[in-house]
Amino acid sequence: MRGIVKSAAYIPHYRLKRTDITDFFGTGSASGTRSVAAHDEDTVTMGFEAARMIVSAGGDAKPEALWFTTSEPPYLEKTNANVIHSALQLPKTISAYDFNGALKSGIGAMKTALTSNQTVLLVQADIRGGLPSSPDEGLGGDAAVAFLIGDANDDQLLARYLGGSSETLEFIDRWRNPREKVAKQWESRFVEDAYLPLIKEAWTQALANSSLQESDVSTVILSGQNERVKRQATKVITAESFQDNVASSIGNAGAAEAGLLLLSALEHAEVGQNVALCSFNDGVEILIFEVTSDNKVVNPIEDQIENRSDVSYGKFLQWREMLPVQPPNRPAPSRISASASKRESSWKHGFVASRGDQSGLIHMPPSRLSIDENDNSDAMLTQTMASSIGTVTTFTVDHLVYSQNPPVVFAVVDFDNGGRIPIEITDVGANEVEIGMSVEPTFRKLFTADGIHNYFWKVRPLRSTKE
Repeated sequence: MRGIVKSAAYIPHYRLKRTDITDFFGTGSASGTRSVAAHDEDTVTMGFEAARMIVSAGGDAKPEALWFTTSEPPYLEKTNANVIHSALQLPKTISAYDFNGALKSGIGAMKTALTSNQTVLLVQADIRGGLPSSPDEGLGGDAAVAFLIGDANDDQLLARYLGGSSETLEFIDRWRNPREKVAKQWESRFVEDAYLPLIKEAWTQALANSSLQESDVSTVILSGQNERVKRQATKVITAESFQDNVASSIGNAGAAEAGLLLLSALEHAEVGQNVALCSFNDGVEILIFEVTSDNKVVNPIEDQIENRSDVSYGKFLQWREMLPVQPPNRPAPSRISASASKRESSWKHGFVASRGDQSGLIHMPPSRLSIDENDNSDAMLTQTMASSIGTVTTFTVDHLVYSQNPPVVFAVVDFDNGGRIPIEITDVGANEVEIGMSVEPTFRKLFTADGIHNYFWKVRPLRSTKE
C-alpha cells in the first residue's frame, strides 16, 4: 500500500497578534495570531526543522529522494533542496529537487510523490506576507511540514492513499511578478464563480476514483487562499469540514497550507476514518486518505501552537524588510567563500564535529589532530552534534556586531556528551538568557551577502512543549 509513512510539522516560535496590526492603523477588526519566522529563518531552515524530525525518528523506510516546495525560495536557479539535503547529512546517492514558485506546487508535489514509485521525503515550507494592513499580512502564516511518502503495510502507514482527482483551468486568481515582494489578487466574486464548478466536478470524480460514497468520508479539509471559496465550498461538499485552530493561531501557510492542515487532521483522526484534502490554487486537487494507524508525533502542532513568544508589529516589519532601521555600526559581512563552504560542508551544514579515537574528546570545529596526546594522528572520528543538548556556561550581549536583529547574544555552550563551542543564541530575548539554561542546536541563516545565504548553526532554548 502507498501513502504517508511519517509526518512532522515545524511552527516558528514567534507569534504576531492580529490586533497589533489593526491597533497600529486604527481600523479593521481581527482576532487570533499568526506565526512569524524569525529574522534568521527562511523556508529552507524551516523545512529542515520539519524534515529532521522524520529523519531522526529512524525506522525501516529510508528516503530515496528529497523534494522541496515553496512559493518563497531563498534561491532561484540554485537548488534549495540541496541545502536541506546537506544539513540532514543524507547520502549523496539520494536525489534532491525543487518544486517551487506557485502555491499549487505544494499539493502538486504531494500528489506526484503519492503516485511515484520512490520513497520520497517531501518538505514544504512557506513565509507569507503582504503590504502592511493587507489581508495577506494578517491572515498569512509561516510554517513547514514534511512527509515521508512510500510503500508499506497498513500497520506501518499513518494514512493510505485511496485516490483523488484534478481539475485544471486557466484564469486569473492570484499573481506576483518575480521582481515584486507582494501578491495581487482578482475580485473575489469572480474567483468564487470560477472555483465552485471545478470543486463540484473534482469531488464527484475523486469519489468515483476512490470507489467511495460521500458518506464514507469522515472529514474534508479545505485549503486555498480565498476565504469566500472556502465558505461556499461547504455547500458543494456536504461532508463535515475539519475544524482546528491552525487558521486562527498560525495563519495560511501558502504552499505548505494543504500539508499542514492534512497533518493537523491526521493528528485528530481515528483509525479507519477517511480524510479528504481539497486544495484550490489555479485549479482543484483532491486527495483522499484512509487513516491506518495512530499518528504519534514527537512534537504535535497543538503543542507548538502553545509554545510561543509574542513579537511586536514593529519588529515584524523590520524582519520583513518593510521598515528600514538604523543598523549596527560595524560593516556588513562579505560573501562567504564557495570553496571553503564546500570543503567544510559537514561542519557548516551538518554540525559534524570530530572525536579523538582514544580519548573520545570532541573538537568543535572538527580538527585533523587531537589536543589529547593519547589520540593517534589523522585518526579522528566523526561526531554529529545536531541533536545534542547543551548548557550555557557564560554569555555576552553584543550591541555592535552586524545583525538584522541586534543585540546578538553569544554564549559558550558545553554539550552534555562532550564538546564546547562559542555560539549565537536565537529565539530568545537578551534579558531571558541565563547561565545554566539548556539549549539545543538549530539550523539558521547568519546573513546574506551578494545573494549568497550563509547558513550555519545556532542554539535555542530547550523549551517544554507544555509551557
